Amino acid sequence: MSSNCSSKSCGSAKTCGAAQATVSMQDLSIKRALGKIKHKLLVMSGKGGVGKSTMSVNIALGLAKRGYRVGLMDVDLHGPDICRMLGLSGGLNVTKKNNLIPPMHYNDMLSVVSIEQMLRDRDEAIIWRGPLKVQAIRQFIADIDWGELDFLVIDAPPGTGDEPLAVAQNIKDVRGVIVTTPQEVALADVRKSINFCRHINMKITGLIENMSGLVCPHCDKTIELFKTGGGRKTAAEFNLDFLGAVPMEPQVVMGGDSGAPFLATAEEGPAATAFVKVLDNIVRLTVDRGGVKK
Repeated sequence: MSSNCSSKSCGSAKTCGAAQATVSMQDLSIKRALGKIKHKLLVMSGKGGVGKSTMSVNIALGLAKRGYRVGLMDVDLHGPDICRMLGLSGGLNVTKKNNLIPPMHYNDMLSVVSIEQMLRDRDEAIIWRGPLKVQAIRQFIADIDWGELDFLVIDAPPGTGDEPLAVAQNIKDVRGVIVTTPQEVALADVRKSINFCRHINMKITGLIENMSGLVCPHCDKTIELFKTGGGRKTAAEFNLDFLGAVPMEPQVVMGGDSGAPFLATAEEGPAATAFVKVLDNIVRLTVDRGGVKK
């Protein structure tokens, strides 16, 4: 409330003051919740269609399989896919304990929250402007009983709009994990994501090149459908850590469509090996080293 706002000059002074008090209480709840989470990763992409949500799901699942306590938060408010990719259905348990809502549990180590869990119809369109998106994201952090977590993995929509900005503003120590494909059109957009992170002083854990070639199931040779190496080159250009290159593999797509994520069952193959390297690098740059390049 501004210094010019008073009961004499503004008939809404009480309402304004109450709203400010609510925001302050929510700020405190956000700070308290984030204090229990060690590492926060914002999975981003410069454009759609690069497999960002697939990466978010498999990173979260892979970390959980390694024994880390993981939360997965879907802030892609207009295209929430996380629950479908994990085979989760139903809404959040609205029974509150100490004014907190428990997340949905995929297993003992992985908990999930998505706007889709709050919709009556999965196909319902979310028609929100910026302020409503920001408030939803703040509530995801403040009102959910995440508990003690080693990682919070956040799946953002493509681009540099309201959702990633709201996450960065409310989770000060969040780090970006940027997903791209090798084509120049995708790399051009991912450069914008890198500059977005640097403009708002958000650290970047590293860059992942997805769809990095197709391994032929008959001869094991790699077919460069979208070329390869563009992600590594861009990471080097911007002095970023390259987390890994994940090849195209039908099982990855089929797993997401069927609600049985790739890393829930896959143990071998080029994509499984690539995901191991990605996870190794994420752990090395967060848990082991605790620092990343800006």
